[in-house]
Amino acid sequence: MKSGPAFFLHRHLTAQARRPMKGKTMKAAYYDVPGGPEVLSYAEVETPACPEDGVLLRVEAISIEGGDLINRATAAPRAAGDILGYAASGEIVEVGAQVHDRFIGQKVTSFDMGGSHADLRAVKATRTWVVPDGLDMAAAAALPISFGTAHHSLFARGKLNEGETLLVQGGAGSVGVAAIQLAHRAGAKVLATVSGADRAARLRAYGLHAAIDHRTEDVTEAVMRLTDGRGVDLVVDPVGSTLAGSLAALRPEGRLVFVGNAGRASLALDLWPALQANQTLLGVFMGSQLEKPEVHRTVDDMLRLAATGEIEVPIERRFPLREAAAAHAHAEENSILGRVVLVP
Repeated sequence: MKSGPAFFLHRHLTAQARRPMKGKTMKAAYYDVPGGPEVLSYAEVETPACPEDGVLLRVEAISIEGGDLINRATAAPRAAGDILGYAASGEIVEVGAQVHDRFIGQKVTSFDMGGSHADLRAVKATRTWVVPDGLDMAAAAALPISFGTAHHSLFARGKLNEGETLLVQGGAGSVGVAAIQLAHRAGAKVLATVSGADRAARLRAYGLHAAIDHRTEDVTEAVMRLTDGRGVDLVVDPVGSTLAGSLAALRPEGRLVFVGNAGRASLALDLWPALQANQTLLGVFMGSQLEKPEVHRTVDDMLRLAATGEIEVPIERRFPLREAAAAHAHAEENSILGRVVLVP
């Protein structure tokens, strides 16, 4: 049993922090109706209550995720003044009564389906990860969704093996950047669609073997040329509107992992050719996966790799939280490589 002054001080601080911060307010970015970045408001709102099974964070960095942009543009908020946002890192300032593996002052990163665009965030403890010493809090905020999705798509679902060839659709996106690094580390040959010579050069530094400019090249023809007519073993596709081309680029009995619809197009697909080629289509939605113990441990592992510099989480630009609308516009309108981050 632990004892001593430090232990009793920790217990005292934890007990103090379990008391809810009633009547207090914070600043947050929220929206009442879906639309462009201009629908975001920045104002004083009520501080969220710390859940019994969760923690309350003082937010230090907010990663603007692709899902945040899609939700703001297309999804009605769950309630008026809904605070959007999946990913944020920060310092724990309050601990729920049922939580015993988190403590006040601990730095964590978090994922949930809303609530990140704020000074404070209440989140279940199982949706947090401890940030290793030396890791930038912006990188910590951006890592779980991008690298968690990429790892799950490549290995848990896609069964990527050393020596196989991978095509990443949207290589400059956050999942694409992560997938290129992880697949290269696993010994795969990596192809990716990307626009612009500058971004292609940056991705080659992460292990990209060949960039295919989808604006000037036929992707299927380029893949067949690069694979001597065989096709790739695996495609990871976060774009959605590229699914038909992804299937056409696959070899017979190849695997396609469909991750999302960043392209925001209606999805209509003729699956008869895939059936005839004995190809496999697999879906990944990480909102229901990140709390699973094996996935949670994988994110812990990747946070450690990022802290030691073995993988990189590129950050493109930082905005103050009060400029959330401008940050969303920048993320949507610019050809970036790396996450846009909000800082309260």
